[in-house]
Amino acid sequence: MTGAEPASAGGYDLHHHGDREVGPGLVDLAVNVRLPRPPAWLRAELASALDSLAAYPSTVEAVRAVAARHGRSPSEVLVTAGAAEAFTLLASAFRPRHAVVVHPQFTEPEAALRAAGHAVSRVILAEADGFVLDPALVPADADLVFVGNPTNPTSVLHPASSLLSLARPGRLLVVDEAFLDAIPGEAESLASGVPGVVVLRSLTKTWGLAGLRAGYVLAPADVVERLRAVQVPWSVSTLAGVATVACCRPSAVEEAEKLAIAAESDREYLVSGLTAAGVPVLGDPRGPFVLVRVPDGASLRARLREAGYAVRRGDTFPGLGPDHLRLAVRDRATTDAFLAALREVS
Repeated sequence: MTGAEPASAGGYDLHHHGDREVGPGLVDLAVNVRLPRPPAWLRAELASALDSLAAYPSTVEAVRAVAARHGRSPSEVLVTAGAAEAFTLLASAFRPRHAVVVHPQFTEPEAALRAAGHAVSRVILAEADGFVLDPALVPADADLVFVGNPTNPTSVLHPASSLLSLARPGRLLVVDEAFLDAIPGEAESLASGVPGVVVLRSLTKTWGLAGLRAGYVLAPADVVERLRAVQVPWSVSTLAGVATVACCRPSAVEEAEKLAIAAESDREYLVSGLTAAGVPVLGDPRGPFVLVRVPDGASLRARLREAGYAVRRGDTFPGLGPDHLRLAVRDRATTDAFLAALREVS
């Protein structure tokens, strides 16, 4: 591919996510939330906040905590109801002339842009190139560009230098770092602040908070102000605010780093097992999930489901097809059981 092309939905269900794959009795390898429940210390903090639910929520303390965690000014922070809310806010606050989404990646950015009436061009990264970002593919006239890092579903971590080469005057570059805290050392992050760059973060993946919706935006102050102007009042609940403060403390950041190191080891174990089973893992995975391509993937996914395992279909991601499957990284005992089931149904 040599550039961006206009995009319609093209048969892709942009609102399909891994939670649709799970069901009673199934081992969940389809959803990238890394913990089955929030840790005990976080549950205790949330429980202690229940008596304050009669009051309207405020994000003042959460904003301060995020700013301190990333060394940013509070004016450069917007707390959101999960990172996904930020996509809708960006699509509402800005009127791009040429919006570009780099695929394969999380589909909600494109869905939000399309719902707001924006035309969208897609840049499709090539599987043959390991889904590595080629900045030259992004048209020079693109004034709003979305890219994930590490990218869901490919698990590829793009170099910060490649991302920075996309930043330029007159363009808003949005980098979705929802899984960046799952990378040891948060390598290649742009969260510390770059002019013209918006960084989105999620707290739901690392801390088992998908049902609570907790995330935030890091951006230049003028961008934050435009996003705040279109944010629904009190969209961030009291409990989400409490969770944000708690998860930004140094002790929590240190715990997240330990979880990232453990997840890296568990991912390498999964990749080794898949390779031994004759299932090639695509690209150079760095996140807590991997992407594979197998013959007759739709049928294998169904057989795995019958064997008790839910995996994420890939054909709802632009640039992928029915033979692509995404697998969440789990503990080694779960991986061993999954690999045994995979060998049995393959």
